[in-house]
Amino acid sequence: MSRSNPILDANLAIALDALLAEQSVTRAAARLHTSPAAMSRTLARLRRILQDPLLVRAGQAMVPTPRAQALREEAAAVVRSLAALLSPGTGVDPAGLSGTFTLQTADLVGAALAPRLLRLAEQEAPGVSFRLRAEELEAGSALRDGRVDLEIGSIDHVDPETEVEELVTLRMVAAVRAGHPLTEGPLTADRLAAAHHVAVSRRGRFTGPLDTALAEQNLHRRVGIVLPSHLAAMTLAARSDIVCLVPAALPGADPSPLTDDANALGLRLLDIPLPLPPLTISMAWHPRHTADGAHHWLRTAIRRTLRPGQEPDAGP
Repeated sequence: MSRSNPILDANLAIALDALLAEQSVTRAAARLHTSPAAMSRTLARLRRILQDPLLVRAGQAMVPTPRAQALREEAAAVVRSLAALLSPGTGVDPAGLSGTFTLQTADLVGAALAPRLLRLAEQEAPGVSFRLRAEELEAGSALRDGRVDLEIGSIDHVDPETEVEELVTLRMVAAVRAGHPLTEGPLTADRLAAAHHVAVSRRGRFTGPLDTALAEQNLHRRVGIVLPSHLAAMTLAARSDIVCLVPAALPGADPSPLTDDANALGLRLLDIPLPLPPLTISMAWHPRHTADGAHHWLRTAIRRTLRPGQEPDAGP
């Protein structure tokens, strides 16, 4: 029968640390949630291995030998190293992080993320920087090979192994400039259809869920231009009578950071009097990063920046 190598026995190192720290078999046993008899056997084993009594009787107490005193700090350091080695990877100190995270997301989500994410990093992880990429890479392969750490947005094309977490559910509203004719009086489906619209599509599509909802009312809108950028569409709406669509918080929820730029441009947000499907913003990552401490901090930071009411403090 083979015998285990005591040098590789982590339990012996833990027991030695407890015995040298407590200088009592009974107290060491209580510390490690074992019996005094079992701890006595372990002490006897340690004495044979190290060829030293380690703890010797001195009246009613036990005192360490010179060899035990020399081993005390080393034993404690070994146990600390074992604890760090076997702790979950999420137990990272953000202040010690350094490097760059690459995020792939639409421009509107990126614009909402950037100021909050930078503020949070300055507060918690000053060694971290971010690279935001447009939705240009095939998400599955980019996540798999490490070109992208997180994809954030409307996730509907992931590989089976990709991890996906929903962050927030939003609705689409109509955004128009202050003084736009649609701001006068109630907004009806007919009035909305009669206005001039801009569509946002990376693929150049003129139609979307709003057109489907209008078609059910036998209505059709005129899309005069398709842009690949939400921010460009909102800028156009702020400078003309064009209507663009903007994601906003559900009724009764805290305002979404995705409407910050629309508000900054002075756009009025109007409820659309048609049943439109909700928009769910999620984040996706490759499962090899799930237990990684740095990536765990990143995902937590994204939750705090995009979920209403959880954004980091603005500071003094």
